[in-house]
Parts: sequence; structure tokens; C-alpha cells
Amino acid sequence: MVNLPARPLGRGMRWRCNQLGGQVFRQILYSLLFMAVWPLTTEGAEEAPAQDQVLELEAQPTGGDFTLNSLRGPVSTKDLRGKVIMLYFGYTKCPDVCPSSLAFMTQAMNELSAEEQKDVVGLFISVDPKRDSVEALAEYAGYFHENYIGVTGSEAEIARVAKLFGAQYYTVELEDSAFGYAVNHSSATYMVDQQGGLRFVFPHETPPQVLLEAMRYLLTEGHLSLIHISEPTRPKR
Repeated sequence: MVNLPARPLGRGMRWRCNQLGGQVFRQILYSLLFMAVWPLTTEGAEEAPAQDQVLELEAQPTGGDFTLNSLRGPVSTKDLRGKVIMLYFGYTKCPDVCPSSLAFMTQAMNELSAEEQKDVVGLFISVDPKRDSVEALAEYAGYFHENYIGVTGSEAEIARVAKLFGAQYYTVELEDSAFGYAVNHSSATYMVDQQGGLRFVFPHETPPQVLLEAMRYLLTEGHLSLIHISEPTRPKR
């Protein structure tokens, strides 16, 4: 087993993994080394509006449990024990960063078997609680995958959860726009293991294959833990 500390990747973005080993480690590491030559932000890119920038993480993510609201009612990460959680901060009016990130997540999800998908859930956390209703979030998240849940809360609740994961966001006024404002935000994809621990923080534009390998690693790890726990104790001779 290999225990890696958090390492900076690109312009302040951070990738973290704990107790990652074997073939999965090599596949993810090689993919990330290849990805390091890609731009980690859309700043200056012609296709991205100036008001929709990808921000760096504000602080080292620690993770932690939280409860936010969805169309189905309160969603608590404590109630999701036994599932791998993919977590993303964004908003429904995001013009390109959120859709592309969620599309990458979905490509990875769709490579899982139906049985594997039962143990994975995606949480889309709104950084625009003023405009994103639970109804809008349910429709938006569900468009990408039926296992995705859109969640929101008060501004204070969202700020607390964002702090746990080092996420950064702020509003930018838009002139001559019906939207009124945009929200610049960091664009990391987080993975939480089946015991509720934050295990991976992947930067913007991480390839779907890397996300897939990480999910499969956590699913396999959780399955082996259950087997170990359920093994009967043999009497000593």
C-alpha cells in the first residue's frame, strides 16, 4: 500500500489520495502526469466567457459530513455510508464548466456495471442558493444521471460545506444579461469512500478514465472490507 500526501497539481489545484496502491495507482498517476500538460482553467480560452472562470481551491480539503436539502428531502452524507460519493460544486446556470465536468463524471459512471452503479451516488452542490431551487437542481442533476442528486441550503450552510472541501466561489455581476450575475467557482471532483472519508480530489478536466479507475478502486476496497468484517471467527485448536 502507498500513502501519498497532498500534492500541488497545476496552478494551486490539489490532488490527494490516501492508501492507494497497485495497478490502480499506476493508471491514475500516469493519467494525471499526462493531464498535467492540459490547461487546468478556462481563463483566457476563447470559448469560455470571462464571467465563468475556474478558480483554484481555496484551502486544503479535509472533507466531513453535512446535510443539505433536495427535492426528496434532507440528504445527509451519514445516510450514504456504504456508497461511494462523487461530489461537485456548481450551479444550474453555469454555461460550460459545470456541464463539461458533470459530463466527464457521467462518462465514468456509465462505464460501471448496473450492479456497481447501485453503490455510487453523485451530489451536485449548488453555489447559487438564491436562484437554484430544489426543483431546478433535481431536473439539472437528473439530466446527467439518475444517481445524481442536486442539493442546496442557506448561504451559511453552503459556505460551511464549501469550507470543508476547500471550494471557492463568488458572484460576478453581468451587464446587459437577463441572468444578472454569474458565479465563478472552483471545479474539482471529489470522491468520498464508503466509510465517509474524503479520498480523492481531482482537478478540472480530469479524464473520465481516471475517475472510473478511482471509483472502481473504492468499490473494490469497500467490498473487501465487508468480506473481512463478515468472516466468521474460527475457534483455536
